Amino acid sequence: MKGNEALAEAAIQAGCRHFFGYPITPQTELAAYMSKKMPKIGGTYLQAESEIAAINMVLGAASAGVRAMTSSSSPGISLKTEGISYLAGSDVPALIINVQRGGPGLGGIQPSQADYWQATKATGHGDFQILVFAPSTVQEMVDLVSCAFDLGDKYRMPAMILADGMLGQMMEPVSIPSGEGKQLPEKPWAVSGHQGKRPHNVVNSLFLQPQNLEELVKERFARYEQIKKTEQRAEEYLTEDADIVLVAYGASSRVARSAVNAARSQGIKAGLIRPITLWPFPTDAISRAAGTAQHFLCVEMSMGQMVDDVRLTVNGAKPVAFYGRTGGIIPTPAEILNEIQKLAGGAR
Repeated sequence: MKGNEALAEAAIQAGCRHFFGYPITPQTELAAYMSKKMPKIGGTYLQAESEIAAINMVLGAASAGVRAMTSSSSPGISLKTEGISYLAGSDVPALIINVQRGGPGLGGIQPSQADYWQATKATGHGDFQILVFAPSTVQEMVDLVSCAFDLGDKYRMPAMILADGMLGQMMEPVSIPSGEGKQLPEKPWAVSGHQGKRPHNVVNSLFLQPQNLEELVKERFARYEQIKKTEQRAEEYLTEDADIVLVAYGASSRVARSAVNAARSQGIKAGLIRPITLWPFPTDAISRAAGTAQHFLCVEMSMGQMVDDVRLTVNGAKPVAFYGRTGGIIPTPAEILNEIQKLAGGAR
């Protein structure tokens, strides 16, 4: 399946029956798939009048306790950030998919990873985080959709799949688990009607008493600390004896893996750490590698954003270099191998 369509079908099998979106390249196929499939299964597909409207529809539906989602690409996500902050401030889980394109501004429609800062540091105003997952294959996009919904429900917070135009448009074989018989968690906090059997539930992000707001924010951050301890995910490839450890996620990690294999064939001990969760960032895996590696090389399709988190984690123990392409250009294995050779002391 094409990546965008696989994301849509995976969401349906994960129990999502409510999609609100607005078309933008390179994720439009996801919305188109939902527009055809949702009416056939008793679900809701609604193309909103804007991205802002779409995310607020997600807030309304998710507040009622259903699994709801939206998808967009970089400029569209920027318009959704106010609503994402409302979701976080109301402790309401929902899924947001960003199939990134080049920027800033309208930029271009080619793949990019320049929304890392936005996803992990500033998805909206105020003190909050969201779960951020970074798939590297179409199959992993499928797997992480269900994971994102489940963890969002568990911790009552929004989750994002941060993909890119390459993954959204490419076709790969996938296995999508059937959602038949899937039991979704109870949500006693939802505004789903009380039938006189319980007090009214209120979903709200407005707190006029600063002490009340501070208490809620502190409670969320205590929850975030628990998430950092238990939900980090990363793949470690040939890192046990690696002198040079590459750190790359998503589409860039596929290219970086090829460069690592090429370096190994030349006798250079290279390895790869592939973050799967961008928030929480996999500090544990990088800290382990810092104990034995001599160099780190961060590879991204941006001018360098995740590299900040790598440097913070390494904390000066080892040098951290960066190589990136931007504007929608994907780095090649040869380019990355050249950077590895520089760190290793030249071509071998």
